[in-house]
Amino acid sequence: MKAETNFKKGSRRAGSPYFLKIKSLILSALILTGIMTTLQAQDVQYSNPSWWFGGAVGANFNFYRGSTQQLNLDLTVPSAFHKGFGVGLYLAPLMEFHKPDSRLGFMFQVGYDSRRGKFEQIVTPCNCPADLTAKLTYLVLEPSLRLAPFKSDFYLYAGPRFAFNSGKSFKYELSPNPAFPDQQAEVVKGDFSKVYKSMMTLQFGAGYDIELSSKDNQKKAVLSPFVSVHPYFNQDPRSIETWNLTTVRVGVAFKFGRGEKINAPVKVIPVAVVPVVDVKFSVNSPGNIPSSRRMRETFPVRNYVFFNLRSSEIPDRYVLLSKDQVKNFKEDQLEVFKPKKLSGRSDRQMIVYYNILNILGDRLGKNPSANVTLTGSSMEGKDDGLAMAESVKKYLVNVFGIDASRITTAGRVKPLIPSEQPGGTKELDLLREGDRRVSITSESPALLMEFQSGEYAPLKPVEFLGIQEAPLDSYVTFNAAGARDAFSSWSVEVRDEKGALQNFGPYSQERVSIPGKSILGARPSGDFKVTMVGKGKNGKTVKKEVPVHMVLWTPAENEEGLRYSIIFEINSAEAITIYNKYLTDIVTPKIPKDGTVIVHGHTDIIGDADHNLDLSMARANEVSSIIKGALEKAGRSDVKFEVYGFGEDEAVAPFNNNFPEERFYNRAVIIDIIPATKK
Repeated sequence: MKAETNFKKGSRRAGSPYFLKIKSLILSALILTGIMTTLQAQDVQYSNPSWWFGGAVGANFNFYRGSTQQLNLDLTVPSAFHKGFGVGLYLAPLMEFHKPDSRLGFMFQVGYDSRRGKFEQIVTPCNCPADLTAKLTYLVLEPSLRLAPFKSDFYLYAGPRFAFNSGKSFKYELSPNPAFPDQQAEVVKGDFSKVYKSMMTLQFGAGYDIELSSKDNQKKAVLSPFVSVHPYFNQDPRSIETWNLTTVRVGVAFKFGRGEKINAPVKVIPVAVVPVVDVKFSVNSPGNIPSSRRMRETFPVRNYVFFNLRSSEIPDRYVLLSKDQVKNFKEDQLEVFKPKKLSGRSDRQMIVYYNILNILGDRLGKNPSANVTLTGSSMEGKDDGLAMAESVKKYLVNVFGIDASRITTAGRVKPLIPSEQPGGTKELDLLREGDRRVSITSESPALLMEFQSGEYAPLKPVEFLGIQEAPLDSYVTFNAAGARDAFSSWSVEVRDEKGALQNFGPYSQERVSIPGKSILGARPSGDFKVTMVGKGKNGKTVKKEVPVHMVLWTPAENEEGLRYSIIFEINSAEAITIYNKYLTDIVTPKIPKDGTVIVHGHTDIIGDADHNLDLSMARANEVSSIIKGALEKAGRSDVKFEVYGFGEDEAVAPFNNNFPEERFYNRAVIIDIIPATKK
């Protein structure tokens, strides 16, 4: 487990890889300028402007040299860092003056300038690898003289750079000695000290103006790829030690101006040819489509009880028993104790969760040495949070007869792992619903999941046997690679041998999964013609057809799959460290010879859909890599893996997203273990 220390609150995560986006932007602009066509002359034309206005975007390639060891007054690391490299964003509005056909001109930019980077890893005296990431950002003023030596579109420029520091954070990571892998890693975040608030340096570079407008347009547009060098002279970011920076900036500027009317015999009109995106359509259908499967599921019990706004009473969607019912309560017969409200999806699992207080009371009764702490969190204040915790305690004491001295209560404004993060502005209502809760913590192993303890440990899971309708390996997947760029929407037509037609869609994403049984119906097999119908952004309709053969299959009655779930915190892709041993020692040994492991990641509906898709895939890859590592260590190579990331796709999401508990359980990776099919 990593130990993390913050010297300054609100540290930001590493920035996005801007370089690839800028490269794509430059290539798109060059393609546009390369398809200009000369047409017939007109009488009126316009000169190039003298004044230009626009913006520039670029990537800073930052090279670190020198050394740094004292990061701030609170932290001097064991060994000095020397060399490093990083890529940062440059973004600036610009103003430019140069008369047409003249050599000299003037340029001025005011912008955001990132000099972030990562030092090369070092080994400290304890033989521990150490890493240091620096996030330096500046507000810059860059006036420059512009020289076009050949009175052409090629130009040189040079001038001072006035930089004002706006960010100086760092992240220091000290990994364990490889000889002692059980040691804890140390992660420290903070701000560099002794950073210059302002500095003046030099820059020089070159660019090339590419006209995007014809001469008969008074409004002119120019695309200017550029490259510049910012040498290390006076680029020491700190007043101590010898760390200095050299930066090479590569980018593109977009400039706009207004020309003067002239008479000319010829004009050039840009004809923008919209490139045709070739959408590749394919259908992945299982060889055998199982109609259903018996699954023995180990379902995690999240250690939270969520409360309604402005109420400290336990919500009525939770199952609350009377004293007379306690003696008949059993974890393996939870269907008897159903909640009043069910989402209609994954009802069995939600019945388990909505009995969380009864499960807790039953376990406390059977383990008289176990104690718990109930911590209520409420934006309305600590007292309100405490009142929520007291409601849970009152239920456990009055109904299950638990000694009140075994239950500690507390109140706070935010939970230890809040859903709402500092600076967040979107979907705050949903995030705050997730933070209004009572957290159940304990140090008693009898109450907790295997190998877990402490404040973040979930309760011991509940195991039950159920019938899984339309299991994941029965889904037929339609892939329309490139559809997001080419189509405004697309749909699927499925026609069988007799001409019967089924329609699915419309869709905007590039991959869609549908249970095979919903296509086959009651038929044991069928041959289908699957047609993708795409509505192009240019108004045209594109159709592509693929033949598919489907076979419905009923697993043997004694065949039983296994299912486990790993729960993630909001917006996190790293499997909680304490799950590693659970996956290695509990889940992996249950995988049978020649079995199949289907790992599928999911998210809730909070956040951007594209981001959630990537996040769910990252979660699934994190879990599958742990299991694969355990199998490899055991000398096994007989297991087949299927890894999927479904994001927030509600068609395959385990739960709805109406209540915070459903959203918390959707932040999961589900592991389905399927035994080998007997022939």
